Amino acid sequence: MIIGLTGKNGAGKGVVAECLKETGFIYYSLSDMIREELAAAGKEITRENLIEAGKKMREDGGASVLADRLIDKLDIDKNYIVDSIRNPAEVIALKKRKDFCLICVDAEQRLRFERIKMRARESDPTDFESFVKLEEKELKSENPAAQQLVATASMADIVIENNESVRELDQITKTTVRDLMSQQVRPGWDEYFMGIAKVVSLRSNCIKRKVAAVIVKDQRVISTGYNGTPRGIANCCDGGCPRCNSFGKSGSGLGECLCSHAEENSIVQAAYHGVSIKEAVLYTTFSPCLICTKMILNSGIGEVVFNANYPMGDLPLKLLEEAGIKTRQM
Repeated sequence: MIIGLTGKNGAGKGVVAECLKETGFIYYSLSDMIREELAAAGKEITRENLIEAGKKMREDGGASVLADRLIDKLDIDKNYIVDSIRNPAEVIALKKRKDFCLICVDAEQRLRFERIKMRARESDPTDFESFVKLEEKELKSENPAAQQLVATASMADIVIENNESVRELDQITKTTVRDLMSQQVRPGWDEYFMGIAKVVSLRSNCIKRKVAAVIVKDQRVISTGYNGTPRGIANCCDGGCPRCNSFGKSGSGLGECLCSHAEENSIVQAAYHGVSIKEAVLYTTFSPCLICTKMILNSGIGEVVFNANYPMGDLPLKLLEEAGIKTRQM
């Protein structure tokens, strides 16, 4: 899960972030990228400089530039906290990840001022009038590259009011995140095994197409395979298969192709290790060719689940149907 934080200065975002860090969330702040820009330029890190530098970065790289830089760092198997989200474009970019949730932390203005006086960070204003004036610059602007806290807050999935103690905010945060975690949907078995197949396909050495197959029995992976030249032969991507390296028409000239197909390799690997695949399910990123279809039929596999159609017409799928092999496309 990716928890994004937005809110006005002194609202308590830092407390929420610390709470989540203690529970194992990996912390990132979009403001840290702006601090790095200021440090590289030899400029003092003040709140006004942060605001102006952030605006300049968004003008030069697009309003979502800070979020865009961060997204590539976020793995799907970890929990993250992303602090200092201050522009709607950053929210839009992060919401491309279905596991993203934006939390807005808010508090009364006078209380927020008292809090920032206590922390005395990065040339924070020391009088209430200066605080209000600076905050007005952050709340909204006609410049889409500037901070837009009001518009950003309106996109929040959850709002936490933080007008009480740190202890109460800590409890609210933990309860909120626990509820969010309980709502997460685990991938179904089809999605799970096809996802594994897609990762396996990255091992393919074929220069034309990366394909993989995963054989599953009793919801356990018992064999995998990807397309490429046979053991002991130069990899296809290194020139090992003349047919693939000539970039001929897909689905044609397969009799001249030196590459073994993913389904073929998964079946052969099971045989090599003496593992029965009778009544197993074969997940493949492309529907099988005619040769692989005949191997599937004779191996005893009971079901074939494929992602995309291989350009060979309907004959392989018709053969599977005729033989009573269940086939599904997902």
